Amino acid sequence: MIKNRQQIKSSEPYNLALDCIKAGIEAANPETVVPDQVSIDGDELSIAGDTHDLGNYERVLVVGGGNAAATVASVLENILGDRISGGVVVTDNPTETDRVSVLPSDHPVPSERGVQSTRELLTVADETTADDLVLAVITGGGSALLPAPAAGISLQDLQQTTESLLASGATIHEINAVRKHLSDIKGGQLAAALAPAAVTGVILSDVIGNDLDVIASGPITPDRSTFDTALEVIDRYDVNLPDAVRDRLRRGVDGEIAETPREGDRVFDRVQPHVVADGNTALHSAAAVARDRDYVPLVLSSRIRGEASEAAKTMAAIAEECAATGSPVEPPAVLLSGGETTVSIDGDGTGGPNQEFALSAGLEVDVPGVTVASVDTDGIDGASDAAGGIVDSDTTLFTTEARDALDNNDAARFLERREGLVETGPTNTNVNDLRVVVIPSEE
Repeated sequence: MIKNRQQIKSSEPYNLALDCIKAGIEAANPETVVPDQVSIDGDELSIAGDTHDLGNYERVLVVGGGNAAATVASVLENILGDRISGGVVVTDNPTETDRVSVLPSDHPVPSERGVQSTRELLTVADETTADDLVLAVITGGGSALLPAPAAGISLQDLQQTTESLLASGATIHEINAVRKHLSDIKGGQLAAALAPAAVTGVILSDVIGNDLDVIASGPITPDRSTFDTALEVIDRYDVNLPDAVRDRLRRGVDGEIAETPREGDRVFDRVQPHVVADGNTALHSAAAVARDRDYVPLVLSSRIRGEASEAAKTMAAIAEECAATGSPVEPPAVLLSGGETTVSIDGDGTGGPNQEFALSAGLEVDVPGVTVASVDTDGIDGASDAAGGIVDSDTTLFTTEARDALDNNDAARFLERREGLVETGPTNTNVNDLRVVVIPSEE
């Protein structure tokens, strides 16, 4: 899984950190989690405890999108076989399927082929009837991978807005509040297209707290944000917007454009969402690896957020406390956290939140042997080709160079020179960030 492992430093803390990452990502793979949550016995289909009598439906369709959507669709085909009549999923990580069409898209910035693929998905959705059961596959990355620009919004408008939002430091909740109000599929609008079919969501969450209206911008979920919310985000972060985008948001605020479907809308009457994997799935598997190596694992939180370099300082401080006092856990120990940090881009370097987290934490921790690894479980940290980074105090001996890299948002190039990048390639899953801090016993 870790493609460049031979180039990364080999030591007990490094090896343990990388093994924890590997186990966490594998635990959240659809091939692992979906069979645990989805089964069939005769005509009875069970999904996360809810049952459906397939004899009541003329067709079973699979639709959706996200980084892991094709893998989920393939696993569903393995479970249901010829009970699946067809469907469409949109992804940047294709895999072979027999009955479900896998269409291409791009991440993290929407593309023309993504628009075409999403329009094809919506065509299939519009043709469903009350006699259909739809398995809606929703995974992380779906916000970018399912672009369907609303009337008056061009792809170029959407691309510029996305790039500006990603660079602003806004949270994913805030970013997706804007995206939902520039789209024909997000914010419950896929559910509207699928109605009156019965819809069961098979969801892999990459969002803190598993907020269903935020995962992939909530295509089958009532929207809690509004045009007002979206415009507030734009104003708060002083985001540079195309005129068409700002005009649409203002028209929405003025009531000239209908809001996205809300709680209580009848389009959700037959929708049942189920989260089958999330950040805790990865964290608990990583903890098991640490425990097997006689390290005490401590899961701090699956909801770490905020500026990456600042959040790293808090986790570094806890590691120092462990090493100095044995509190809150005595070494040898492994601290684990998940969630999603952000980066406000002021420089012109390369990298992502997890690389900045690792580098910042490494700069803070002055305890020999303490090793910090941080990755995005989808294998793509920000807009970089790496999943994240791994460091120890030796990595950041060149303090001025390391701090300059952070100031210029150039963690990737610094870590590459120090053999501190973690490269996985696409992982077939996406359950947010995974961070591992290894604190060995004092020799």
